[in-house]
Amino acid sequence: MTVPAPHPPKPESHIPVLLDEMLTALAPKDGEVFLDGTFGAGGYSKAILQAADCTVYGIDRDPAAIDRADGFNSEFPGRFTILLGRFGDMEALLHSAGVDRLDGVVLDLGVSSPQIDTPGRGFSFRFDGPLDMRMGLDGPTAADIVNGWDAEPLADLIHTYGEERRARQVARAIIAARTEAPITTTQQLAAVIRKVVRPSKDGVDPATRTFQALRIQVNDELGELDRALEAAERLLKPGGRLVVIAFHSLEDRRVKAFMTARSGAGPGVSRHLPVTTAGSAPAPFELPSRKAVKPGDAELRRNPRARSSRLRRAIRTDTPAAGMRAT
Repeated sequence: MTVPAPHPPKPESHIPVLLDEMLTALAPKDGEVFLDGTFGAGGYSKAILQAADCTVYGIDRDPAAIDRADGFNSEFPGRFTILLGRFGDMEALLHSAGVDRLDGVVLDLGVSSPQIDTPGRGFSFRFDGPLDMRMGLDGPTAADIVNGWDAEPLADLIHTYGEERRARQVARAIIAARTEAPITTTQQLAAVIRKVVRPSKDGVDPATRTFQALRIQVNDELGELDRALEAAERLLKPGGRLVVIAFHSLEDRRVKAFMTARSGAGPGVSRHLPVTTAGSAPAPFELPSRKAVKPGDAELRRNPRARSSRLRRAIRTDTPAAGMRAT
């Protein structure tokens, strides 16, 4: 008797994380112009457009996300534009669309729900798929890294970007497995990792941290974030709002460090700015709060994926951005 292959689960409905908190922080007003730098399934863009008679530009590197934006032009005529590209290139993308100043920027970091829930994209080990993990359609895949990197750089990657304590054991297991046959699917890789990493007490799958590390490397996520934060500083008008939602500590620490330094509340972290201490010079941002906003119990019950999300916000002052002169 032939047992039919299991069908991959249907994609879950997209539920924007910290949506109400995002709108409170962004505070859209009629006539303002906003950037949703991570369009994804469009949840944030739609909420902003519904909150005020404003204009929204969306950016996404994923052609599938661009296709999902088709209905926005008819629903919000003349108020929405989607741009294909990386949010780290927001300045050039917006300039090509005739935009050089913004009232708000929102970034919802990490992989989108549609990407996670599509087996063919290779982001998740919940079901089998090709070991891809590219948010766009260009560049090396996760399979290229897994099958091509030497043990030491692979271990460093898994330790640094995945914060995996058994990174060296994982790297050695990958090297051993690929000598038998190339590792080409998500389930193959997850099975290799589970042989050397025990399940954690909180139920997180042993493969989670290694998959995170590979995804960050494939998509240059931290480099994109650094470029986007600096670009947002240059694009935002005085009083403009920067809102960033992060899902893991590597992202959140970077966002916190940027906002802290740019508000004059801590040491400078950018290569473009001198060391800054509180009160020593006008700062380009001010912080309504230094604490991250976390999802409440009701949201966590409704959307378990929100559990690690953190929202941080900053408000642009009239101090020129690094490398820019006052006009």
